[in-house]
Amino acid sequence: MARDPLGRPPAVLLVPAVLATGFLLVPLVSLVVRTPWSDLPAYLTDPAVAGALWISLVTAVLAMTVCTVLGLPLAWLLARIDFPGKGLLRALVTVPLVLPPVVAGVALLSAFGRTGTLGAPLRELFGLSLPYTTTAVVMAHVFVALPFFVIAVEGALRSSSSGYDAAAASLGATRWTTFRRITVPLALPGIAAGVVLGFARSLGEFGATITFAGNYPGVTQTMPTLIYQELQADQEAARVLSLVMLILSITVLAGLREHWLGPAVGRT
Repeated sequence: MARDPLGRPPAVLLVPAVLATGFLLVPLVSLVVRTPWSDLPAYLTDPAVAGALWISLVTAVLAMTVCTVLGLPLAWLLARIDFPGKGLLRALVTVPLVLPPVVAGVALLSAFGRTGTLGAPLRELFGLSLPYTTTAVVMAHVFVALPFFVIAVEGALRSSSSGYDAAAASLGATRWTTFRRITVPLALPGIAAGVVLGFARSLGEFGATITFAGNYPGVTQTMPTLIYQELQADQEAARVLSLVMLILSITVLAGLREHWLGPAVGRT
């Protein structure tokens, strides 16, 4: 191993770094070690678990579809257009990142509940009742995952030079053409990272989902809400289901290996 030209890392930095790593890894390792792996096939074939896992995956895919359709133009607007109130808009977009999930659920109920700001007119005019439906699960996931997607994509758009846009405009391309044929292709790695991050956040969503959509098996029960339910009665079952989510989360984040490891490592 080559000697670091800057010298040995100081212990005052190494020790806290090791403690932080241990704090993150010990609970995960404990979950893996203490979970009865032999019970995993039985739980995966259980109809309740299979249903919750299916709802989690389907709603996460639908949520990220909505996030991409709505979030990509929003990220482009924040990255490429200067307008009054841009800083305020960016701050508002990031609010769900720091909002307690249960508060996000209450906010969704206030807007789309049966007596909500938009929910009441929807129910009266079209007979639509959104809370405690599978659609409500998707809406809760979109609400919490959209900021992750927008931030990731905005960063990618900012890192891709706007000079290409200017060159395309000088050749007569409209902004829509430039967006489709230049801006998006250049930012595709960042867009993919945003999709993966949002998908992972959507899979793990609990607070807003159980508040706005409830926990009805086969309709709104996702894996996190099922784990919470099982934890009240059977901790071993909760560990097995948590292990399923851990494996799924690691699998999803493996899609970001180039982002985390860097291109040099990723090519090895």
